[in-house]
Amino acid sequence: MESTNSPQPSMKTARKTASKTRSVNAFGSTLGVAILVATLFTAWTPTSLFSGNLQKQFQLFFSPQPGPNIIASTPQPQLRIGIVAGHRGNDSGAVCYDENGNVTLTEADINYEIADLVKKNLVDAGYQVDLLNEFDTRLNGFRGVALVSIHNDSCEYVNDEATGFKVASSLETHDFNRAQRLTACLADRYGKATGLPFHAGSITIDMRDYHAFSEVDPNTITAIIETGFLNLDREILTNRTDLVAQGVTNGILCFVNNENVAPTPIP
Repeated sequence: MESTNSPQPSMKTARKTASKTRSVNAFGSTLGVAILVATLFTAWTPTSLFSGNLQKQFQLFFSPQPGPNIIASTPQPQLRIGIVAGHRGNDSGAVCYDENGNVTLTEADINYEIADLVKKNLVDAGYQVDLLNEFDTRLNGFRGVALVSIHNDSCEYVNDEATGFKVASSLETHDFNRAQRLTACLADRYGKATGLPFHAGSITIDMRDYHAFSEVDPNTITAIIETGFLNLDREILTNRTDLVAQGVTNGILCFVNNENVAPTPIP
């Protein structure tokens, strides 16, 4: 009977087969490493690639990640803004009387109403806001992106030209360009919102030398705005206080958002 066993391969053939197997395995390993490196490289941003923080990148890559329905985000710090209600907590400011000598309105009251609405508007927009009194202890070293003090002008009739608003920044600001930008934003946006004219001719040295300017941190950009005259502008100041506050809010947002604005003429 003939044998059914197939011939055994030679030793040379076996060595060739083993060598071929090792080559395939080596190629597969190399390809796997290449894919892993490419994946890691893709996972890094150009900034993180050169940040020198590769260990954290590896840990991040191999750590469990949120599922598809979970959004991982880092909360952004809120910008801090200071709003001063002029004269509040110190004195009444300008006082308005009726024909019988009774007080009908004080500057401190209307300043606070406007300032409180400005604060609410800015908080709704996502900002951290400190509502401050005239000589508030929190003014000392106050540090924020901006501080705006809200005031109004006299109740007395001066002439038919005594209407409108005015804005001023510190004479000793550490950043003239940014200070000018804040006043420009306030003047432009407030004027557009209220329709009141910019009364540059009545800006006084007291406005430019306002006490809070020297009390806050030097890096805080400051401005003072008188939103109107309590005589000829009383209607809009008392009956459209929300519009007045929105004009101030728009000016501050123009500054912090770096919006386009034309320079404000300096008298």
